[in-house]
Amino acid sequence: MATKAAETEKTDVITLAVDTGGTGIKMITLDSSGKPTNERVRVPTPSPATTTAVLAEFEKVKTQMPPFDRVSVGFPGVIKHGTTYTAANLDPSWVGFPLQATLEKQWKKPVRVCNDAAVQGYAAIKGKGVELMLTLGTGLGSSLFTSGHLCPGLELAHHIWRKKDRTYEDYLGKRGYEKYGVDKWNSFLQEAIENTAKLFNWDTLYLGGGNSKKISFKLPENVQTVSNEDGLLGGVALWRDEAML
Repeated sequence: MATKAAETEKTDVITLAVDTGGTGIKMITLDSSGKPTNERVRVPTPSPATTTAVLAEFEKVKTQMPPFDRVSVGFPGVIKHGTTYTAANLDPSWVGFPLQATLEKQWKKPVRVCNDAAVQGYAAIKGKGVELMLTLGTGLGSSLFTSGHLCPGLELAHHIWRKKDRTYEDYLGKRGYEKYGVDKWNSFLQEAIENTAKLFNWDTLYLGGGNSKKISFKLPENVQTVSNEDGLLGGVALWRDEAML
């Protein structure tokens, strides 16, 4: 009799990957190797981004997807056991919302929900040593991996940094970019790279998100930029990590 783990690795298992961002919602289907089986579809995130409004957009985009067997959702906040506990760049209605259970009931498919930076990290990491993922977009996403496994719960964005009433996201998120301009933003990012190296002793740092394209300084050899598409492509690896069980 096949084990549950073996069943999820069958070549015919198709994963619907959902990336929920502060400005856009994206979906794509992936085969068991993580390769896309259709074109990515993107729609703007509704404003206000309430649970009702975002789930309605999920339904609309899902109708444009081919058949799938399971679902991976990247969400911009802290996730515990499929429930969203923070959503600073969406709407307060997400605090304490059972997203995983809600989607499983609606779509009649197994669902895993994870922090969006973690999903992007799954696609980027090499599985060697300590690896840190930072996403530079509407907010600041972060995820930490050791030997290829996620260390859940990291939310660097809201840690105090530089001033007692400021956070990493205040300087490195969209608001910080618009407030301070590209040169200062790059200076802050350089400082953050140095700080996180001391804090986590990472072997490799990955930088993703839309604003990673705004980086104007030379990165250290163990710091890499990654495609924003990784926010979807990590959806298959999410089902392989025992840390998510």
